[in-house]
Amino acid sequence: MTAADYAKLLRTADLKKQTIAPLREQGVTDLDLAYAIQNINTEHRVNAGARIVGKKIGLTSLAVQQQLGVDQPDYGVLFHDMEILNGLSVAMSEMMQPKAEAEIAFILGDDLDTDQLTILDLIHAIDFALPAIEIVGSRIENWNIKICDTVADNASASHYVLGHRPRTLDEFDMVGCSMQLHKNGTLVSEGSGAACLGSPLNATLWLANKMAALGQPLQAGELILSGAIGPMTALNTGDNIIAQIEGLGSVSVSVTE
Repeated sequence: MTAADYAKLLRTADLKKQTIAPLREQGVTDLDLAYAIQNINTEHRVNAGARIVGKKIGLTSLAVQQQLGVDQPDYGVLFHDMEILNGLSVAMSEMMQPKAEAEIAFILGDDLDTDQLTILDLIHAIDFALPAIEIVGSRIENWNIKICDTVADNASASHYVLGHRPRTLDEFDMVGCSMQLHKNGTLVSEGSGAACLGSPLNATLWLANKMAALGQPLQAGELILSGAIGPMTALNTGDNIIAQIEGLGSVSVSVTE
């Protein structure tokens, strides 16, 4: 099978909302092929009228990296129609095996198009931060994934929700900030900024350098979901999720039928 064949498998799975067997069991065993599959489906979506609004970073937990046998994060593409407005809802029928996690989102004010970027370059380029909920989903049955499965599947992207109180980086402690994620009024996840590779900036710098090396540098105006700052929780119809991040405020979403 070619990269285009695998890409079509994923598109069909998403269209029919029917999961498929792990791609690694179907011949996708290296990252170059996995990203090629992701790129084909990104181009397919753009040609169909979707607008790219940013990137998401996955595998920012060292424990998860060890579990999947990798030594770096991965990334996926965010499209305009993945956004759910803060405080509103998303239908369960639009998602596949959804799980929610709290993240710190960054909005870039400058391009990051130079080689060998540093933390200082990144701090200078970030316009502001927002609290976010990322809803991940998988076209792979039972979330039976390894690195090539999730990369090909656009880093298991599904939807995202952004808070509405932008903060500049000097207005909160992105490493020490605490996070609480409540589902239906019960605390189901907690963590801090340090859970994301030691700092959300570390993960975002990895992405910025990766994209620059690929000749697709991050640009002003892009949204970056920097990675989970605590464990994820499974979603079901009727659930209400509220994430609170110290210094950034809250963000919420509900799940309907």
